[in-house]
Parts: sequence; C-alpha cells; structure tokens
Amino acid sequence: MHDDRRITEQRLRRVLAERVRPAVHSHRLPLTVERWDVPGEPVPVAEALAAPYGPCAVGDAWGPAWGTTWFKVTGTVPAEYAGRTVEAVLDLGFDRMMPGFQCEGLVHGADGSELKGLNPYNDWVRVADRAEGGERIEWYVEAAANPVLVAHTPTYEGDRRTSGEQPLYRLARMELVVFETEVWDLVQDLDVLGELMDQLDAADARRYGILRAVERALDALDLEDVPGTAAAARGELAGVLATPAAPSAHRISAVGHAHIDSAWLWPLRETVRKVARTTANVVQLMDDHPEFVFAMSQAQQLAWLKEHRPELFERIKKKIADGQFVPVGGMWVESDTNMVGGEAMVRQFLYGKKFFLEEFGIEPREVWLPDSFGYTAALPQIVRLAGARWFLTQKISWSQTNRFPHHTFWWEGIDGTRVFTHFPPVDTYNCDLGGAQLAHAARNYREKGRGSRSLAPFGWGDGGGGPTREHLARARRQRDLEGSPRVEIERPDAFFEAAHAEYPDAPVWAGELYLELHRGTYTSQARAKQGNRRSESLLREAELWAATAAVRVPGYAYPYEDLERIWKTVLLHQFHDILPGSSIAWVHREARATYVQVREELAALTLAAQLALAGQGTTPLVFNCAPHARRGVPAGGAGLPVPAEVPVTVEERHGGGYVLANGRLLVEVDGRGLLVSAYDLRGRRESVAPGAAANLLQIHPDFPTMWDAWDVEAFYRNNVTDLVDVDALEVTQDTPEAATVTVTRSFGSSTATQSVTLRAGSGTVDLTTTVDWHEREKFLKAAFPLDVSAERTASETQFGHVFRPTHTNTSWDAAKFEICAHRWIHAEEPGWGVALANDATYGHDVTRSVRPDGGRTTTVRLSLLRAPRYPDPETDQGTHTLRHALVPGATIDDAVREGHWLNLPERVVPGAGPVAPLVAVDQDAVVVEALKLAEDRSGDVLVRLYESRGGRASAVLTPGFEAVAATATDLLERPLDGTAVGPLGEDGTVGLSLRPFQIVTVRLRRAT
Repeated sequence: MHDDRRITEQRLRRVLAERVRPAVHSHRLPLTVERWDVPGEPVPVAEALAAPYGPCAVGDAWGPAWGTTWFKVTGTVPAEYAGRTVEAVLDLGFDRMMPGFQCEGLVHGADGSELKGLNPYNDWVRVADRAEGGERIEWYVEAAANPVLVAHTPTYEGDRRTSGEQPLYRLARMELVVFETEVWDLVQDLDVLGELMDQLDAADARRYGILRAVERALDALDLEDVPGTAAAARGELAGVLATPAAPSAHRISAVGHAHIDSAWLWPLRETVRKVARTTANVVQLMDDHPEFVFAMSQAQQLAWLKEHRPELFERIKKKIADGQFVPVGGMWVESDTNMVGGEAMVRQFLYGKKFFLEEFGIEPREVWLPDSFGYTAALPQIVRLAGARWFLTQKISWSQTNRFPHHTFWWEGIDGTRVFTHFPPVDTYNCDLGGAQLAHAARNYREKGRGSRSLAPFGWGDGGGGPTREHLARARRQRDLEGSPRVEIERPDAFFEAAHAEYPDAPVWAGELYLELHRGTYTSQARAKQGNRRSESLLREAELWAATAAVRVPGYAYPYEDLERIWKTVLLHQFHDILPGSSIAWVHREARATYVQVREELAALTLAAQLALAGQGTTPLVFNCAPHARRGVPAGGAGLPVPAEVPVTVEERHGGGYVLANGRLLVEVDGRGLLVSAYDLRGRRESVAPGAAANLLQIHPDFPTMWDAWDVEAFYRNNVTDLVDVDALEVTQDTPEAATVTVTRSFGSSTATQSVTLRAGSGTVDLTTTVDWHEREKFLKAAFPLDVSAERTASETQFGHVFRPTHTNTSWDAAKFEICAHRWIHAEEPGWGVALANDATYGHDVTRSVRPDGGRTTTVRLSLLRAPRYPDPETDQGTHTLRHALVPGATIDDAVREGHWLNLPERVVPGAGPVAPLVAVDQDAVVVEALKLAEDRSGDVLVRLYESRGGRASAVLTPGFEAVAATATDLLERPLDGTAVGPLGEDGTVGLSLRPFQIVTVRLRRAT
C-alpha cells in the first residue's frame, strides 16, 4: 500500500505539471506588441500613452535595472472564440519565483485606467467571460524592470546610479487564449486534495479515501484531451471534496492581504507603483468574487494612490464602502517600534487614523504590524489610547532561540495597560492557503482546548501582488472539508471579536515582545538613526515654540500644514526597513537627503517662532526646549543663563594624560586617551571599574549567518580588538567654562577622534566621537566598564523605561545580547547609579563580571557603527559624529533629564527679554513630551505628559495663558474619561494624578 501511495502521489505531480496546468489555456493567438522605453524615471500615464511606440516581438530583451518600458498590446478576438471564456497571457519574462522581487507590470486601458497588475502568478487579463468574437484589444503595459536582489550577496544593483545598463528580461508571452474553466477547476481540486493528502497521517483512513479518488480521477482523464475529460475527472473527486470537516476542526479566518514594504529592495517611488499594481488586482478580484475581503494597512500607501492614481483610489473607496476592502492598523506606515520616539509613535496613529476617518469614515480597531522587528513594551498603552482594541503581529515566530508560548494572549505594557493580541500560527503573513500551511497552523496553534480559531493573512506580499483567484479557490474548497481546518474568508475585526469572546481569560505576557533576531537593525545605517532622532527633536522644538508664539504673539500663524507634512515625511521614514537600515542603497541615499531638507525646514520654522517671541532687542536669550530647567532657564522658556560658580580646570596627569575638574566631577584621561576615572565628588564614588578604562573603542568581525544588515550573532563577541593606539593626544579647549581633551586614533582603513569635555557646573562628562569609517563587515563598540553591581539596567523606551537583567540565567535573558535603548541607559546599585545618554545611538549590550577583588563590574557598551554589505554594499562608509554623555551618580530622574538635554540643545536668539513657558509642571517625574495646538485648529493647546520614574506621581500643570477648561483626551485629541486630569482650578491650574508610566494628554481651551 505504501508503494501504491507513493506512485499515485508521483503520478499526480507529473500529470498536474505536464498535462493539466498547461491545458488551462488553449487556442493560443499572438498579440501585436509595440514598445516605448522611458528614458529616465517613470512618467505619468498620459505622457506614456502619447509616446512614440516602436516595433517589438516576443523574445526581445528589455529593461535595464530600474528602467520602465511601456508595451502597447493590440489584437482582435477571432470568431472561433465565440461563446468561450477569453483571456490574454502577458508574460514579461517572469521566472516564477515570488512576485514583487522581479519585473512587474500594470495594464492600462486605452483611456489610461488601471486594469490589472502583472506578476509571475498573475500574468493574465480577462477579455470576455463569454466572447462574441471581434472584440478589439488595446492595452498599455507599464513594465518595471526591477532587479532581483534577494540573493543576499553584495550588489551595486540597489541604486539606479550604480546599476548596470544591460537588459534584465526578455518578453516571454503576449497572446490571446481560451480559458478552459473546467480544467482550471480540476487543477484547484487536485491541488487542494493533493496537499491535504500529504498532511494527513499515514494511518488516517481519510488519506486513503482521497488517494483512491485521485487515482480514479487520473484514470478518467484523457491526457490527449484534458479539456474534454476534465469534467469526468472532477466527478470522481466530488465525493471527497463534499465530506464536511469535523466539528472540532480548527477554524481559520482567512484575510486577503498584501504586505507591501514601503521601501526595501526597491525605492519609495517604486512602492507607489507596487501599491497601484496590487490594488488594481484586488478590486478586480472583488468584482468577480463578492465573498473576497482584503485588508490593507499603512495610510501612506492609500495616500499615494489618492495623489498618483485618483481613479483607482475612487474604486477602492467604493469597495471600502461595500465592506470588501478593509483599512486596518490605523498607522501612517507599518513602522519600526523599537527606535521610534514616543511622540512619533503617537503621530503614527494620529495621522494614520485621521486619514482613514477623513477619507473613508472608518477607524480601524486593530493594530496591524506583522513584520516589524520586535515590539516595545510601551505599545499596549499607546494602542489603547489611540482607540484600538487588538494587536496583530507574526514576526515573533522568527525568533531563533525561544518559541513564544502563546498565539492568543493579553499583552501588558509598562504601565499595566493590556491589549488583546494574536500571532497567526500559520507563521507567515504571505499565506497561500495551501494544505501544508493550513495544517501547520492547526498543529502549531498553542491555545488548543481553550481557543479554536486563528487568523491567516493570505496573498503575495513583501513586494506586493496580493491574493490570486487560486487562493480564493483554495478557500472555497476548504471552507468545510474533512481533514482540513475550516477556512472562512472574513474581516479581521470579525476574527478578533470571535476570538476575544471565545477566550476572554487568555494568558498575559508582560513587557516587550523582543525579537530574537535582527538585532543589528539597532545600528545599521547610523545616518538614518541620526536623521530620525534629530527630526523628532526638531519637530518637538518647532511645535513648542510655534504654539507659544501662536498664543502670545498677535499675527503669528501656527504652521499647521507645514508641520503635518513634515511629520508625515518623518513617519514614512520610520518604516520598518528604512529606520532599521535594511533597505537598498537608493532608499538610504534618498533618506539622507530628505533628513537634511527636514532639518532645514524645521530650523526655519523654529527660528521664525523664536524671533517672534524674543521681540526686538540684542540680548542673547537662551531658548530651552527641554522639559526640565537648565542653567536657570525654565523648561519651555527663554532667558539668561545663570553662570556656574566653580570654573573648570585641566592639568597634566601623572603618568600621562590629563585631569579635568569642576567641583562636581574629577575626570582622568590617561596617556592612551581613555577615560580611567570619573569620580563623583558629591557621592564620593568612582564610576569606572578599578583597573579598567571607559570610552574604549572596540572592534569586532561582523559576518552573520544571513541577513547582513539585519543581524548580529552572539559569536561576534568571540573576537575583539581594543583600539588603544594614539596618533595624537592634546587639550583642545581650556576655558573657565569648559575643558576638552581630544585623542586621535587610526585603525584599519579608518580614523577616530574622541573628545572628552567637562563643563562648569555640570555633573556630566560629554563625549564626542567622530569616525571616518571605511571598514567592511566590522562592528564598532564603545565600552564603559562601570564600578556598579547592577542586577538590571533600565533602558529608555517610549514614555518610560524597561528593565532588563544583567545576568543570563535563562535562554530568554541570554538571547537579549543586543538591546535597544532610546536616549539613555542606566545601571544602578542601591543608593548610586550611572547613566549613559546618547544623541542617536540605539544598540547597546550589557554584561557583568566579578573582579579579583570580589567586586562586580557592569559593562555597558554602545553600538556605534556596522559595515554590512547587503543590501547596501557601502553601508555607513564615510564620516560620522556621535555624541554621548556619562553621568556619574545618576538617578532615573537624572538620566531622563540628561537624555533630553543632550537631544534638545539650547538655542541662542537675540531679543528683548525673557520668554515665559506656555505651560509649567511642578514635578520632575511628570515630563512634558509634546506641546502643540489642537489638530482641529480651534486654537486649543495640547499638552502630552507622562510619568517617567515608574511610580505614582501628583503634579500641578500651570498654563501660561488664560485657560477656561481642561480636559483629558485620547491620542486623537477626543475627550477621554478618567481621573488623571482634574478640573481647572480657580487659580487657573490643573491637578494631575498619574499612575506609573501613564501617558496623559491635556486639552486646554483658551479664552476667546
């Protein structure tokens, strides 16, 4: 019997491949083809339709990398096709690999309308369901010669400026065909049953029932006349296809999907076209299949359609109104979540949901992030405050070390907020609804006996493409099929409602969803990280001073449009392959230029508001955008700084190097230019571990097993070189206000200049590292061995911080050998701690060791630069300047304050006199994260605050203007019930009462 089964299975595979599939299309007739090669970047459709077309034939080469060729396709349906279903097969030279990673096309009608996308598994266009004969075809195919870049080998094809000029593709098929419906249905029957049979246990009687039915079907099929005998073959399969599933069968909610990376192995401009190609397919499928439901996230992608493909956008709006096309997620893009700042994460939801509400009248209730590289513990609170109820991801199934214990659970954030969460056990966001994937979902599902359902996003994704008619055929056949999970095409919200109702007491996972993979994304493409951090900081400044000026200065107009446009640009570049540094060179080249433009625009907006506030005068006013007072200047205000009482001194050090002192710190730099002491005079404690040196540059080989830009592997630590050779060591600044010692080093093909600065009155050692980086496949770290016995470290995340152990007791702890922190990381033993702040460094690692004297050293290292060669072979080559700060004796409060100070520098503007803050808060633990005017242009002032210590806090908010009401709002600035915000008092103040890490948004209505 075993041999019978094997032979039948082999027979089925061959008959399908060599006889049945080829018979789906018959009566082939060549179409006439002409071409126009676009001389540069893609052009508007109207320009392409009017272009001069030349002769072309099947077999012709076309398309240098990133080029566009338009093919004009014409023909007439012959009379003998009358009464038959007629299609055109338009094969641009596909190699039958995954769609979205090679050439693609979009078919336009003669009027320019978008008809259908073309890809390897969607190379057909329907001409007539029942032809009359004589139908005339005139189509224009916008063909994109996107290079294949998925080989994970270094290539310069990832940028139009460095790619080759040779054609990449040859036109394969351009012909009219008769579509044999019965043969196509037979293919689907055999596909479903063949895969189901493979997944059933060898002793399962159902497997043999299917096997015998397949044998009978193949016997009934005349291989010389497949179309004529397909119906008979299908008749032999009807019985096994009609047998219903067991009542206990796992239930799968199938949601049409096309995860489209907003940039990855293609530039942003190509994503605009990918979205058009995919959605054109989707709406065409909806026309033919009313049961089909498709979910699409990323408001940015729909905004692109509105701008570039308005007719297609209107068709989508109609399908949204009909309930088939479902906007999900509510975010501007599917962003990274590890590195995105708190306010930027808020704006992902604010501007995403605002778009969905304004355009479609819909507010998604689920957060849809299937592919981001781990999920911050701050997200549950942000999700709920954004009006969402559910969270979906798939990426955690990629973890290398530990298998996540749940598929459906409550996820608890740092503040205690919980959100109902689902990981599809199908373990892919590009499900094909095949028997193997469905069986895996049912076997893999970890909630058996408690829950009975999961979600499967189906359709070609990453590079787009979306669902196909074959996917829908599989769903229909497996809706109620013995041996298979029950498959129901439905909306995501229908799944979540049912799953929540079925399993309301699901288990709880507290803390971050750490991806045990792709840890290198905290460091790759350092300029992207720097551009993002500085843009977030500049937006904070621009909004704060613009809001203050709008309230205080008659005639000053708040720049609503400019700020929203810039925010959306920054949000787009937080997409989970741009900010993490895992896109091709073209993407990052454009991102760098964009960040420069953003910086210039925001600097101009900020200066205009500050000048309006400062008034006429020559007094140099210091504007302090940080949420804490500094040097006597209030938070959110401007004034004259208070000079420090004790000057800085610098002296030569015995044995080489220098000693810097300011009455608070005593800092020693040895003859190697290394920081060997940072003594806290007030706390009478040394920061640097005995016999060790801090600010030590270390370099490692960095060649992961795969995913170069994405990954660092634990074995990189096996080899390390300390960079201690000195080219020059000198005092480069020596004034009462500040002293600086600078060391220059050479290593490999690179140089590094490190400056150690101590300022008067400061409790911080300022560190600047400039690296002219020309290494390949290397990892540069800066080590700080601290004389602190820390059981855990605190790392800043959005609106708070997370604790991570310094030990590796469990595999879960050991897997976190590279971690993400925002503006600071803090190591503490009872009574004393040290913070390290940064201006754009996200990757860190922390280890601990026991010294011969019995003391414990906690070593914090900052990940400065990497040099992966795929997908960008020139990653981070060039000059980088990175700023850090060592804060001896720091509490969490100090870390929060120093992190903001480092990222929000003082700005000096000439003016008439001090500028009072627009709002003031009397409690350092309550931090103002954003201050702006309301989105509805009412003139109301919005203040977003959070509790930063991880404890309860009471505070008083004092508006610096006449406010007539104070209300709490959600992140979309809608009234929110709660007790955190008290009523406006008679003295004009507002009482606040916050739980640990709580985010509170206060809307202050101004007097008219």
